[in-house]
Amino acid sequence: MMLRLTPASASRFVAGIFLLTLHCMLANAADRILGPAFQTRSEVIAPHAMVASSQPLATQIGLQIMREGGNAIDAAIAVNAALGLMEPTGCGIGGDLFAIVWDAKSKRLYGYNGSGRAPKALTLQVFAEKNLLSVPSFGPMPVTVPGAVDGWFALHNRFGKAPMSKVLAPSIRYAREGFPVSEVVAHYWRNSIARLKTFPGFLEQFSVAGAGPSKGQLWKNPYLADTYQTLSAQGRDGFYKGEIAQLIGKYMQAHGGYLTADDLAAHRGEWVEPISSNYRGYDVWELPPNGQGLAALQILEIMEGFDVQKAGFGSEQVLHWLIEAKKLAFADRAKFYADPKFSQTPISALLTPKYSAARRALITERAALSRDAAEPAILNEGDTIYLTTADAEGNMVSLIQSNFRGMGSGMAPYWKNRGLGFILQDRGEQFVLTAGHANTLAPGKRPFHTIIPAFITKDGKPWLSFGVMGGAMQPQGHAQIVMNLIDFGMDLQAAGDAPRLHHDGSTEPAGQAAPMQDGGVVNLEHGFDPAVLRALQRRGHVIQMADGPYGGYQAIQRDAVNGVYIGASESRKDGQAAGY
Repeated sequence: MMLRLTPASASRFVAGIFLLTLHCMLANAADRILGPAFQTRSEVIAPHAMVASSQPLATQIGLQIMREGGNAIDAAIAVNAALGLMEPTGCGIGGDLFAIVWDAKSKRLYGYNGSGRAPKALTLQVFAEKNLLSVPSFGPMPVTVPGAVDGWFALHNRFGKAPMSKVLAPSIRYAREGFPVSEVVAHYWRNSIARLKTFPGFLEQFSVAGAGPSKGQLWKNPYLADTYQTLSAQGRDGFYKGEIAQLIGKYMQAHGGYLTADDLAAHRGEWVEPISSNYRGYDVWELPPNGQGLAALQILEIMEGFDVQKAGFGSEQVLHWLIEAKKLAFADRAKFYADPKFSQTPISALLTPKYSAARRALITERAALSRDAAEPAILNEGDTIYLTTADAEGNMVSLIQSNFRGMGSGMAPYWKNRGLGFILQDRGEQFVLTAGHANTLAPGKRPFHTIIPAFITKDGKPWLSFGVMGGAMQPQGHAQIVMNLIDFGMDLQAAGDAPRLHHDGSTEPAGQAAPMQDGGVVNLEHGFDPAVLRALQRRGHVIQMADGPYGGYQAIQRDAVNGVYIGASESRKDGQAAGY
C-alpha cells in the first residue's frame, strides 16, 4: 500500500525523520555504558608505571625504558627524544623545555626552567637598522638558544637512573630505520612546508620531494640519529660546546643569523621553585615566569569565588565567568610576565585573596571589551608537545617542550652537506622591541614563554601530573581541566575529552598586536548547548567555532587508595596513555 501525504503531513514527516536521525546521532555519541557522551574511552589503569604522550610509539618507548630498569625521569627524556623525531611539528632539540618532577625520595616537587636566551649580538639597534617594528615569526631573527638538551641532562644528572646511551637508543634506532608518521602530525607537517620551504636546510631534511610525509609513510632522519648518537657519547657538551655548536654557529652566520657557538657555550638552564595556589583543597602547581603558568593560577583564584559546581559544566554562567577571568589574568600576563633576571613579576601579590577578590569584583553580567593590568600600588597592597611519566618508585614527571610556532623558525642547521636533523626555535618572536616593557628584547634575556607543565598535590602528596599544550590555550586549558576534575567530578579521561572554551584576543606580552578593545573572540568546541551559545552572545561575547585551537591533553593521576596509576590521553592528538 502506498502512503499518501498532504503537504502539511509531509512537512511533519520530514521533520520527524530529522529529529529521529538527530536522536540516533546523539544516542550513538553516548553508546559507552559509563561516562558523559563526549568521553571517548575509559581511563587506563596500571599498578607499576604509566606514560601519556601525543604519539603511541613514543609512549611505548617510555614504558620500555622503565621495564628495563629506568625510572620516570629516564622515560620522560626518552619520550621527548622520540617526539623530537616523530612529532617535529611540535617539538625538537632546537627548542626549549620546562619540567616539574615529583621526587619520591624527598617527597617534594622540583621545577626546571630550560628556556634559552637571546643571542648576545642581537640588540634593539639591530632591528632599528632593519626598520623592523616587531620580531619576524620565521627565519634567523627570532632564533634563541635551544635549551632542551641542557634540560635533559640537568634532569638526568639529578634524578636519572639508566645511562643516557640507553635512554636515547630507541629514538636513534627509529631515526635510522624509520617510523610511520601519524595522522595529525602528517597534517601539520604538510601544512608547514609552504611557509618554511624557503629556509636553508629545511627541505633537505624535512621533506620528501618537496612535500611533507603522508599518514603511515615511513620517515627516517639519519641526521638526527647522528646528533642523538653524539649526545649519547659526549653528553650535554656534545651539543653546546662541540662540533654541533660550531656547525650551528657557521650555519647561522652564513644565513644572516645572530646565534653563535659562544651563545650556546654560555647557556645554562636553572632549577626553580614551583609556585602554587590552593583550589578547593587541592594545591595546583606551576612554574614561575618567564612562563605563563601563573595565569592558570590567577584564573583559578578568581573562579574559586564563584559557585561553579552549582552552575554546572557548560553552563552560560560558568563559561561567562571563565572568559572574564581569563581576560583579567591575561591583562596581568601582558604587563608583568617576563624573565625574572630582568623584570620582577609580583607573583605573591597577584595570588593574594584580596587581589583576586578585587579582580573578581570587576566581572559583571556583560562581556568586557577591554581589560587593563592592575596598578602597581594595588599590587603592593596585597604546536608544542606535553608528556608525563610515572614509575614504580612513585616518581612522576610533568614535561613540556616546543619549538614555538609548530616546526619553529624554519632554520634547520645544514652545513657542507651535513645536517643536524632538527629545526631551531623562533621563540624570540615573543620579545617586545620598544624600551620600557617587561619583555623588551635584551642580549642574553629569555623571552616570555607559553609552554607550561602542571602538577596537583593533595595534602602534600602527589595527585595529578598534567598539561594542555597549545600556546595561549595552555593556562585556559589548565583551569578547565582542574574544574572538570574538582568541581564537576569527571574522571581523568572525561576531563580531557570534555568540550573546551578558548578565548582569543587578549593583550599580548609581545606587544605586537594592539591591546584588546573589542572583547576578543570566544572559540567553543562542538558539544556545548546551542542555547548557551546564544545566551553568551546576548551578553556581548563574539562566538565562533574554530577548528584546532583547543590544545592537547595528557595526564597521570596517582590513586593512593588502590596503589595504582590512572592515565589519560585525549582524542585531539595522535596520543596514547599506557602502563604496566
